[in-house]
Amino acid sequence: MASDLEIKAKEAFIDDHFELAVDLYSQAIELNPKNAELYADRAQANIKLNSLTEAVADANKAIDLDPSMAKAYLRKATACMKLEEYQTAKAALEVGAALTPGESRFSKLIKECEECIAKETGDLQKQTQEEVTTNVFPAKEVEPDKDMPDPVTVAATPKPTYRHEFYQKPYEVVVTIFAKGIPHECVSVDYGEQILSVAINAPGKDAYHFQRRLFGKIIPDKCRYDVLLTKIEIQLAKAEPIQWASLEFSREVVVPQRVNESSITTIQRPEYPSSKPKRVDWDKLEAQVKKEEKDEKLDGDAALNKFFRDIYQDADEDTRRAMQKSFVESNGTVLSTNWKEVGAKKVEGSPPDGMELKKWEY
Repeated sequence: MASDLEIKAKEAFIDDHFELAVDLYSQAIELNPKNAELYADRAQANIKLNSLTEAVADANKAIDLDPSMAKAYLRKATACMKLEEYQTAKAALEVGAALTPGESRFSKLIKECEECIAKETGDLQKQTQEEVTTNVFPAKEVEPDKDMPDPVTVAATPKPTYRHEFYQKPYEVVVTIFAKGIPHECVSVDYGEQILSVAINAPGKDAYHFQRRLFGKIIPDKCRYDVLLTKIEIQLAKAEPIQWASLEFSREVVVPQRVNESSITTIQRPEYPSSKPKRVDWDKLEAQVKKEEKDEKLDGDAALNKFFRDIYQDADEDTRRAMQKSFVESNGTVLSTNWKEVGAKKVEGSPPDGMELKKWEY
């Protein structure tokens, strides 16, 4: 049964009060964060406000909670099409069409995506041919379409909780969010063709959301991230080896310079655009972060885990094999570094005094 907040949010949406609808849906989500319908409906309101990256994030959350919700895929596809991310939109539409056979909206939008993808492919091939003489990609000017919505209006965002920076290589952009002591399970990262969405929900800390429409397109399947003791490091695989003028997309006309791969001898961390006049020494910064991680004083289980992790990291192959075999076969009750001892026989469990080892049946 719908809550009062949800009913009021739907009424606000019908009356074209989209900002109020988003606010009411947000309040309802705080009370019921596992309700996929609320996220899907807030995504629709965000689309009306042209808050497209927020709409994609809401649709993704709805899909995570209820993978069979067809309208969540439709909302995601709608937002991605307005962001010109046609491959991502098409993938979402194909899943939605499979969930609702005979629904004409999905097939119609899939056809539109295919036409846009074909047009993009043709433009890219034309640019590649022209690049033989110019070695740059000319900026593509798009004529306004009467049926297309107005350009995206980016609302002012609150001051971020964590500092972030980026640097780039010919085929990769590395984004670093300096968040210390965040458990891996509290971090969620989603990639689109040109969208990066990071959510941090750590116990006892305010929720943090980092959403950006990126300067260039990426390959989502090749992107990855690591949660370290002092930071979150995200590796974005570029779709094309061009130099990004900034991390975020801009509607200003920019002529991206293609990286001349034949002239690359050694790959170094290039400078990233910054409003600060002071140059960033990346090697010094990395060394400082590693020193902080090494010198960090931990207590309890965290200190013990770090101790065993350091042993494993510096150990030889036999020691690592002994640690893995003893830990797995003893159900986590024995950790040995002597391969000669544990390699010849099965390691039996050895629970602490006063406790009983129990085998679970599957």
